[in-house]
Amino acid sequence: MTTLAFVGLGQMGLPMAARLLDAGHDLVVWNRSPDKAAALVERGARLVATPADAAREAEAVFTMLATPEALEDVVFGPGGLVEGMEDGHTLIEMSTVGPDVIRELTERVADDVDVIDAPVLGSVPQATEGTLKIFVGAEPDLFDEWKPVLEAFGRPIHMGPPGAGAAMKLVTNSILGALMAGLAEALTLADAFALDQATVLDILSESPIGVTVKSKRDNIESGRFPPNFKLSLAAKDLRLVTGTAQNAGLQLPLAMAARAWFEISEAEGLGSFDYSAVTARARNRPVKG
Repeated sequence: MTTLAFVGLGQMGLPMAARLLDAGHDLVVWNRSPDKAAALVERGARLVATPADAAREAEAVFTMLATPEALEDVVFGPGGLVEGMEDGHTLIEMSTVGPDVIRELTERVADDVDVIDAPVLGSVPQATEGTLKIFVGAEPDLFDEWKPVLEAFGRPIHMGPPGAGAAMKLVTNSILGALMAGLAEALTLADAFALDQATVLDILSESPIGVTVKSKRDNIESGRFPPNFKLSLAAKDLRLVTGTAQNAGLQLPLAMAARAWFEISEAEGLGSFDYSAVTARARNRPVKG
């Protein structure tokens, strides 16, 4: 049994931490809002006061945080992880923060601390079931060492050296954002033609965008968008995509257009809803509470 720490118990982090308990690991947890750890503590996890305390008690620390700014604070702020990590510790960063942040993180932590980037593809149901795809950036021997632990979350895929996992996550999120924005515009066009929504969705379900349509059809038809993946996070991810592309000298007009739709929706108060709520904003339809 390995003693592990999990920092960040949000929508994804909480069920992922539970998977580590299911796998039989000794678990230490920290979250900015301690009450979110209650269910894990009831199952035997130990809640600590600071990220540094979590690092001191564990062989490896998993971070699952919303933004690069949150990661900066948790790792390098007062009481941060670096205060508790020593020779032989491993930091497994699972947030969506982009390869530039991972490379900077690796350079700033102590040389004797291993850093693995391992962002995930999937949302709350997959995190709960342990069926996430995990994009891992690590040296081969480090991947082999931690692969059995990562399998508690789903299927680890070795993408290459540190930063490669974070890069692959931006690639996947760029297309997810474009698909959802494209669906939003397609439905807006169908509305302009006064086409029957159910028939349109039936036909689009059998098109190349079918997986997206089928997964979000209930949301679209009901006007309710319970968050499996918050729209605010989708907007943040698309900012990461476009910012990283610009740093590399690339132009991604489709990603920029998708980002615009999500940022408009976020600015109009839809950030806490599922990212599929962008379809309602594009169609000027109300989002039910």
